[in-house]
Amino acid sequence: MDTYCKVLSIAGSDCSGGAGIQADIKTCSAIGVYAMTVITSVTAQNTIGITGIMDISPEMVARQLDAIFSDISPDAVKIGMLSSKAIIETVAERLSRYSPRHIILDPVMISTSGHKLIDDSAIDSLMSQLLPIATLVTPNRHEAELLSSQTIDSRSDICNAAHKILKMGAKAVLIKGGHFNDADMTDYLFYQSSDKPVEYKAHIINSPNTHGTGCTYSSAIASYLALGLDLNCAISKAKKYLTYALAAGADKCIGHGHGPVNHFYAPSPLKIHQL
Repeated sequence: MDTYCKVLSIAGSDCSGGAGIQADIKTCSAIGVYAMTVITSVTAQNTIGITGIMDISPEMVARQLDAIFSDISPDAVKIGMLSSKAIIETVAERLSRYSPRHIILDPVMISTSGHKLIDDSAIDSLMSQLLPIATLVTPNRHEAELLSSQTIDSRSDICNAAHKILKMGAKAVLIKGGHFNDADMTDYLFYQSSDKPVEYKAHIINSPNTHGTGCTYSSAIASYLALGLDLNCAISKAKKYLTYALAAGADKCIGHGHGPVNHFYAPSPLKIHQL
């Protein structure tokens, strides 16, 4: 019997629907894979900012993970917001036990509005326990600086930071270009086995609606990996999906701040598969 390709998102809930679990479900659904979720935190947020975060207990996080893996085996796992050391340790232990084929770690640490989303005590646990089991880590410039303990102002800085992150155990790291002042939007993929990065370029989309772009990108990569694509192709297609979703949402008005991208810009998943 045929079955769905399946993605599990382990992340926080965004009540405004633009980021977090909600953005992950929309992305997976648009691309045509079955989305499952383990909610780690509930946030009170909108397009302007975050006004509150309440963590789910580590015990309940563990029960959600057990419920998924005991019945429905994910083809890929995406990890987003994990705000406490205890939750990180719980997720790391369960994923080490169940050993999913693909783990995409989006190290969500600071929101677009500048709100800190992770405890200081949790950063060391993320680096020591989650990075070593990740297929791919997808930091933006500021997250890469935090993980590598260095500033990033040049291409050589990007390379140095990436290799520091790789030494922590991740199989690959994708440093995203959204916070660099480049002529185009370039992301840099580094593998353990290669010194030269793979570059993914796209036109810069002039849009105020960028809420949830990191969540969307990492979920799209996980979705394409679940569909059986290799990492290079999955990133390439995910970047095109995000670029088109940004463009389609540029003229939409939701809220009074940074609105969401248009996850469902295409009429059907078949169109997205043709990217």
